[in-house]
Amino acid sequence: MDRVAFSIFGLDIMWYGILIATGIVLAILVSSREASRLGYEDGQVTDICLFAIPLGIVGARIYYVAFNWSQYAGNFKEIINIRGGGLAIHGGILAGILTVWIYTRIKKLEFFKTGDILVLGLPMAQAIGRWGNFINGEAHGGPTNLPWAIMVDGQKVHPTFLYESIWDWMIFVYIFMIRKNKKYEGQILVDYIFLYSLGRFFIEGLRTDSLMLGPIRMAQLISLVGIVIALVMRHFLLKKEKESREKDGI
Repeated sequence: MDRVAFSIFGLDIMWYGILIATGIVLAILVSSREASRLGYEDGQVTDICLFAIPLGIVGARIYYVAFNWSQYAGNFKEIINIRGGGLAIHGGILAGILTVWIYTRIKKLEFFKTGDILVLGLPMAQAIGRWGNFINGEAHGGPTNLPWAIMVDGQKVHPTFLYESIWDWMIFVYIFMIRKNKKYEGQILVDYIFLYSLGRFFIEGLRTDSLMLGPIRMAQLISLVGIVIALVMRHFLLKKEKESREKDGI
């Protein structure tokens, strides 16, 4: 499939960018509706996203370039060229969370409550964006004879982009369904980090284009860290919620 969707005045518009933009817009709509339900001011989610999304993209690019430095060293033009791909989701998530934390500190909002809102549409955006990897012919796995294998360079390989897209849709459905009955503030954020990290750890083991730190697949290492952080956060946030209820005599 052609990576170019169409051209405007000689400028190629890539499917990769269209899919990422579509996922972002839908995620903002989902989170905005959730924010309204919880009493946030109209437009507050959009305001946060105006900072978090660009900085998240920058973080995703920096992360990717850092682990492919030999390819980009001394070529600033290629470092900033994201039109052909080259975004690492872990870098984007880390930058996005940091941005939201700073924003909530400045605006005196509850970080975990706000995080629950903003993360709600994130796995849906990821599920849609992964199809950009398919069009670019990237983020696939090694050889396989499974019935759902895809052809890349004349060889049948694991469609790992598809595995992650399906997993992300499942995460989205799950957190969307539990959002009204969560046990503590921050649960949606914690569950997302845990579930995404769990799925990504196993899917990454099948990929052939992993960012490496020596013999270690960075995405698997970050996923393990994410799982541990999620479990620790769950423990302390549940404890905090219990103490708050006891204090209020509930």
